[in-house]
Parts: sequence; structure tokens; C-alpha cells
Amino acid sequence: MKNLKIASIPGDGIGNEVVPAAIKVLDTLANIHGGIKFEFTHFPYGCEYYLKNGAMMATDGLERLKEFDAILLGAVGNAKLVPDHVSLWGLLIKIRREFEQVINIRPAKVLKGVKSPLINPKDFDLMVVRENSEGEYSSVGGRIYQGEDEITIQNSIFSRKATERAMRFAFELALKRNKHVTSATKSNGIVYSMPFWDEVFKDVSKDYPNVDTDSQHIDALAAFFVTHPDKFDVIVASNLFGDILTDLGAAIMGSIGVAPAANINVNGKYPSMFEPVHGSAPDIIGKGIANPLGQIWTAKMMLDHFGEEELGILLLDTIENVTNEGILTPDLGGSHSTEEVTEEIIRKLIIN
Repeated sequence: MKNLKIASIPGDGIGNEVVPAAIKVLDTLANIHGGIKFEFTHFPYGCEYYLKNGAMMATDGLERLKEFDAILLGAVGNAKLVPDHVSLWGLLIKIRREFEQVINIRPAKVLKGVKSPLINPKDFDLMVVRENSEGEYSSVGGRIYQGEDEITIQNSIFSRKATERAMRFAFELALKRNKHVTSATKSNGIVYSMPFWDEVFKDVSKDYPNVDTDSQHIDALAAFFVTHPDKFDVIVASNLFGDILTDLGAAIMGSIGVAPAANINVNGKYPSMFEPVHGSAPDIIGKGIANPLGQIWTAKMMLDHFGEEELGILLLDTIENVTNEGILTPDLGGSHSTEEVTEEIIRKLIIN
């Protein structure tokens, strides 16, 4: 029996609705498999926790979380309660940085039965590998002076180690897919970091002669996501570029509510963290209409991470069977509730 200890952090808003849905699905899969068991421990970290304790998580929170095999995260943020930069850096980014989750991967594909806003999406199926530890989101800089003399400096940090690590991860992933890697760059406008990025990409590509490559400026690449998303396999991008591209990827799928993500620790020292791309959606909290598919697809990525690819394939196929039957939440044009979509996935898994 493979026993997996999972830290569950529903966080804010609809995270408290979709995380329990994903846990139900994972427990169902464990029963079907028979050789795997999930042990969930729940942590109340988030904006409500901040209001009571003055911090987004306990002072020993990281020490407790590092004992788990993985973290299943819901959503972080409620600007009406806590400023976004406080909530984000106090929980999500704190875990990413302290646990060395240096790679972020986010898939985007056409799901059966889900209407893409694109007229002809051509069954795109792509994966964005985002450098997750530095780049444009490096916390280096400052502010000086006041009034009209005020100056703000924000530095982007690109190390060869982190850049090459993300690129090699992308190439290794491409070897399991369609053997094509696209680099997101902007070396015609960002004159230091992006030419460096291009140089490292060229160097790394020499070690993968069986993988085709191309390099696209981020503005053109964003346009191609809309006009020709089917042309892409694996895209490797910096922290900011990857963040923007993956929200666009979610949009062309039909809803940000279906998009999953994984924050991967590659050295085995700390747990990886799995989260949907969507936020806490304060406008629909408590209405029972939150889309659980992003969180459940995130659970699929966690299964893959643990080497349970067959279970992951079964889960994603089941998700598509449900969407293909038109059992959808309102964000996808349907009329079903969070619970109805979840229960139908569970029912199909059991009778499969």
C-alpha cells in the first residue's frame, strides 16, 4: 500500500468549495486502485486566518508542511480583507520560494464538450513550463524620494542555473510528448535578460538533437495562442511571461475555472504544491456554482507527480466524459452545480 500524506489548504473563497470536491475524487480513485491511500491534513491558512492572527500562516507553518508528500492548495486572496501583495507573498509565494518549487507547469487543451471562444481551436494540447523562482518576480528593488521625485526600481534576476533548469525540464517533457519546444523571449526589447535567455536556450537545445525548437517574441506568441494554438507542444517561459501565457491558455480553453497548475520541487527536499489557476472568486462564494474541474485536474497532475499516470489518465478521461455530456458549471455555459459535476465524475469513475 502506497500511503501519501497530503496537506490540504483550501485557502480563500471558492477554494473551500473545490478542494473538498477534489479530495472526494481522489479518495474514490484510491478505493478503485486499492494500492494507494491518501491521508489529508487540513490547514486553515488564508485571509480569514490573517485577520485573526496577523499572518497568512502559522509561524511554524512551513515546518509542519514540509513533512507532507504534497500540498493541495485551493485559492489565495481576498482583497476586501487583505491586500493582494500581503496575501500572495504571505502564503502562496512563501511556500513556492521556501520549498524551492522552481518549476511551474500548466497545461491547456481542448476539453470535449467545452466550447472554446476560438472559432476553430483545432484541438490544441500544449504545456507551458514556467521558471518559478526568480525572473521578473524577483523581490529585488526599492523606492526612494517622495512626490514628483519618487523613484521605483524593480530588478529582474535571471541566473544561468535557474534558466537552464527550466529549459531542461521543458525538453525532457517534450521528449514524452511531441518533441517540440518553443522559447518565449523578448530579446528585441529587453536588452540584457532576454538575449541571455536566448543564449541559454540555444546551449541547452544542443543536448536534445531529437527535439525541434523555435523562439518567439512574447507579443507575437500571445497572438499565436489565439490564432494557432494547435502549433505548440511545450513552451518554456520566464516567470512573468509564463504567468501571462497560462492565463491566456485558460481563456482559450473556455474558462479559467478549468485550468490546473503544479509547482514542482525538483530536488526532493520539499513537497511540491498543486493548485488551480483561478482565484478565490469572491463574487460567487457560497452559491455552489464554482467550477471544480481546475482543482480536480490539478489532482490529476498530483497523481502524475507520484508516478500514478494511469490513474491520472483515467481521471482526465472521466472529466472529459462528463464535460462531453454537457454537465457543466455556469462559467462554461452550463447550469450544473459544483456538487453535481463532482458527483458525476465520481459516479463515472465507480462504474468505469
